[in-house]
Amino acid sequence: MKKLTTLLLSCLVLLSLCVSPLLVNAEEITDFVDYETQAREIETFNVLFSQTNMDLQVLCNLVDSLLTNDNHGALKPDIAKEWGTDDGGKTWVFNLRDDVKWVDYEGNEKADCVAEDWLWGLEWVLNFYKNNAANTSMPIQMIEGASEYYEYTKELPEEEALALGIDKLLEMVGIEAVDDYTLKYTCVDKIPYFDTLGTYACLYPLSGKLLEELGVEGYKAIDNETMWYNGPYTMTSYIHQNEKVLTKNPLYFDQDIKRFDTVTIKMVESPDIAFQLYQTGEIDRVGLTEANLQNISRNDSNEFHDYLVERRPDKYSYQFHFCFDKNLENGDKDENWNKAIRNENFRLAWYNGLDLTTYLSRLNALNPLGCTNICYSFPNLVFTSDGRDYTDLVKENIGLEESLESYARYNEEKFNEYKPKAIEELEAEGVEFPVQADYYIKSGNQTAADSALVLKQTIEDSLGADFIQLNIKEYVSSQTQEVRDPQLASFYINGWGADYGDPYNFLVQEIYGDDNAYYAQKFSHINEVPEDTPLVEDYKKFTEMVKEANAITDDMDARYAKFAEAEAFMLQKVFVLPCYYNIAWELSTVNEYTRIYVPYGNQQGRYVNWDTYSEGVTSEMAAEFAEAYEAEK
Repeated sequence: MKKLTTLLLSCLVLLSLCVSPLLVNAEEITDFVDYETQAREIETFNVLFSQTNMDLQVLCNLVDSLLTNDNHGALKPDIAKEWGTDDGGKTWVFNLRDDVKWVDYEGNEKADCVAEDWLWGLEWVLNFYKNNAANTSMPIQMIEGASEYYEYTKELPEEEALALGIDKLLEMVGIEAVDDYTLKYTCVDKIPYFDTLGTYACLYPLSGKLLEELGVEGYKAIDNETMWYNGPYTMTSYIHQNEKVLTKNPLYFDQDIKRFDTVTIKMVESPDIAFQLYQTGEIDRVGLTEANLQNISRNDSNEFHDYLVERRPDKYSYQFHFCFDKNLENGDKDENWNKAIRNENFRLAWYNGLDLTTYLSRLNALNPLGCTNICYSFPNLVFTSDGRDYTDLVKENIGLEESLESYARYNEEKFNEYKPKAIEELEAEGVEFPVQADYYIKSGNQTAADSALVLKQTIEDSLGADFIQLNIKEYVSSQTQEVRDPQLASFYINGWGADYGDPYNFLVQEIYGDDNAYYAQKFSHINEVPEDTPLVEDYKKFTEMVKEANAITDDMDARYAKFAEAEAFMLQKVFVLPCYYNIAWELSTVNEYTRIYVPYGNQQGRYVNWDTYSEGVTSEMAAEFAEAYEAEK
């Protein structure tokens, strides 16, 4: 009965859409034109090497792997038509299609895509001298023998490592091509979510025949004309910092999937230039700056007033990431900041006193509180057996009720409790107020400068200029080299998007004493804080909680419950301060609810199965699309 009701609701919604004049008159777009800013130009065509969204959102259209996702995030067959585990996740078998071809950029057939291609791909990833440690963390954590093989190649002379084929890999690592179309992985332990990694770059295939043709150095330097393709598109034209043209792959195995004849990605200097191109009809969607959004929304006669569409959140959860071992520009320790930020009441004052409404308005002027982030992880990542979102478990553990109104973190009463406690405790340690916090932006970036000024006002107005003073500083070209490595910033606002479907991928980035914990190593520097501080003791407790949760592999509800306890503990101790989800407004010809939508992996950029409307999507249509989408669940 429930399925019938849902089906009827979906039909009614679709019927209501059919009477819309725009839908009746609009045509599907066959040659789609998108854009990207020049600052996000692709840096490599080597999908096994890339770890950045700006590369992978393009490359996922050119190379397919084992699995993909649908518009609700569910795993779907891709080159693997069937997959599963018979032992709770220790071993995984993927049965591959037998009709997948590698082609060149012009669509000419080059070779069959077979199971051995995944052996060559994993060997490349795990070979220190071939891939420079890129994309190694997940295979090393999950696949039997992967860590040992990585260390083995690292200890070899470079020339010997570069000459390696797949024989040594097969001897040492838990991967096997049972036959041409059967691939088997053996994990270090039971890993019930291993199949979600089948959507990510570290498990992509590499044709041994391509490697033979190009050689190691040639494959390192592949471009659109030398790479091979097995995805829905090839890249038939590439002009650096100008445009890319993706063309429908004539030999793609799934001829029924909805694709554009071509997708052109224009590279523009700024979002304002992109907006001009949308106004003239030269691109088919555009994200709106705060100024453009305000101008359109406040003017009923604006031609785009009825076409404003609020996008769904991207896959990243953004936080304030504090540095617990900060340096001054002269190289000395910033003892004033370090003592302050290591104090729990100081951090709790931030947590409860920071009203981010004004700052969030820079991201979403019409619905700033809709961007509010309460958790460290991202919604829609995993669900319990009764359909509850994992993040709801986290909210329960930190004492939030289910109503949206209660999700606001700001609590004036608690702030007024923690601030004087922090001042009393820290003044006893010799800390001077207001505490100076240094925040860095790129020199010459006016948007970043404007946002930083709003952030400064938000922090000082919320917490008090007598408590904290934000100093806006600049770096010239590289935040990593000029700021992060010398540990000069008091905090960063960064986002994390999962690489696979499990909370561990979020929380492991913050654990103590692990060289692969990205944020602990690169941002918080918690491992450099003296071990006898209460903060370190709390980090050690959190780390044990994460490890205990990760050890549960036979009961996913129990696993998620334990992870939620660990995440809540981290938030209650304010190791990080959740900031926002990125929810932008746009003008578009695309029904966003037909796109792949999942908070892990790298499938979100695929130009497949999109519904488009040449006359543009109105706000009313977008609301109807959302209603139909919810009815499909």
